[in-house]
This record gives sequence, C-alpha cells and structure tokens, in this order.
Amino acid sequence: MGEGRTVTDRETVKTLIERAYESRRMGDIEAIMAFFHPESTFTLAGSNQHSAAAGRAQGHGALRTTLAGLIETFEFIERNIISLVIDGEKAAVHCRVKLRFIPKDRTVTTDLLDLWTFRDGKVVELIEFVDTALVNELMR
Repeated sequence: MGEGRTVTDRETVKTLIERAYESRRMGDIEAIMAFFHPESTFTLAGSNQHSAAAGRAQGHGALRTTLAGLIETFEFIERNIISLVIDGEKAAVHCRVKLRFIPKDRTVTTDLLDLWTFRDGKVVELIEFVDTALVNELMR
C-alpha cells in the first residue's frame, strides 16, 4: 500500500494478519518485521512484576530483539482462528494455539487474543493477551 492510504478493506486486513501469523509460525524474523511500521509497538499484556514474559517494545530495534527472543523460546505448531473482528484499521483475533516451549521441549495448547492496529498497510500496534500463569509455569 502506498504512503497515506488507509487500510480499511476487511479482506486486506485479514490477509495481512494471516500472512503475519504464517511468518511467525515459520520463525521468519525478516518477514515478520516487514509487517511492522518502524515506530510500531508490541505489547505482551500483563504485569511485568508477575510475569517475565509481559512487556512492551517500541520501534524496529526493540521489536526485533523481543520477537527474536520469542521465536527462540516459543515455536507455534498450530494456530486456529476462533474469531476475527475487523473494524476499519483495527482487528481483534481470538486464536487457539498449540505451541512448544523450546527450552524444556514442552507442548501446550492455549488461547491468545491479539489486538491489531494498522496504518498505511503496516502494523502500528499489536497487543497480545496470553495466559501469563501458563507462561510462568513453563519458565519455572
């Protein structure tokens, strides 16, 4: 999409999300980064006082570091979209995922909720809600 254009077409937003999820499944950091605006933010929701996984990254440098760490730690084996709601440049996606915690080779199934905001065909904000209690248990 060209500069200044808004992404309001539902199918375009849906396709961007599906491609981003596939890039994450493949662990392709370069493809993942291509979806994000240079000043985008990624937040793993939760209290960073109670979960090492919770936190926020802003800008490509911090985002790359955070996402590369997640790729090294969690392998997405399967993702099923339970519901997808798109309103203009915003989307909410409820997924059920099967993932492997690589350091301990443990596989779990859990639900995620992702809140996406797009601008000019790029992700400007992604907030992911995870089961932080499960993450804490995996990391023990």
